[in-house]
Amino acid sequence: MTIGHNKIMLASLGLALALFASSCQSNRAYRDALDEQSEENKRLREERTQLKGDMRDMSYQKESLENAVAEANAKLLEMPKQDTSAGAKQFPELDSAGVGYGLRNGEMVLTMSSDITFASGKAELSKAGRSALNSVAQALTREYPGAEYWIEGHTDSDPISKSKFASNRELSVARAMAVLHYLVEDAGLPDQQCVVAGWGQYRPVMAGKSTADKSKNRRVEIVVHRPTN
Repeated sequence: MTIGHNKIMLASLGLALALFASSCQSNRAYRDALDEQSEENKRLREERTQLKGDMRDMSYQKESLENAVAEANAKLLEMPKQDTSAGAKQFPELDSAGVGYGLRNGEMVLTMSSDITFASGKAELSKAGRSALNSVAQALTREYPGAEYWIEGHTDSDPISKSKFASNRELSVARAMAVLHYLVEDAGLPDQQCVVAGWGQYRPVMAGKSTADKSKNRRVEIVVHRPTN
């Protein structure tokens, strides 16, 4: 074997060793990168789990606060009840239409349950609702012609589902607006004497979660504000 041949062999061996070393380094770097990525993924999973837990806790706290607010409001507000004392006004047409009425803080309040006015999650007046509003308009025109009529929508606290409305607040406003349109456009009440408000679930008259309590909370009220002068 010649010297030249030996040099070639040594050069080839050196190149092979260099390539092997480089390959080992690359594999080691790749494994290190995989280990780092694995650690990062683990950290991100742990953060995600923590965030989910925090969101769950916040949701529970929000629900608890909403329930507390509902209970507090229910204690402050009472469903308008008919005043049977001497001289209290009677509205036979409202009795026949299923419309509740009574004094609250010295103001007359007419209450229409959504059971007779709107289908679940809807803001289109039913036939019974339109009939009831005709009776309401007659009573208001006769007894309180110069008053302001505050038309206030209310819902229960159940989250909106299968409805075009994004929230209970939007639904309550839409229902109050539907009542306004009918009273003004079909029953002849003066538009300038009407005010619309949507309380959503925030002014319940019943704090319970039973079907009966929720039904009482779903309503439209017309609060009669008499002029002060």
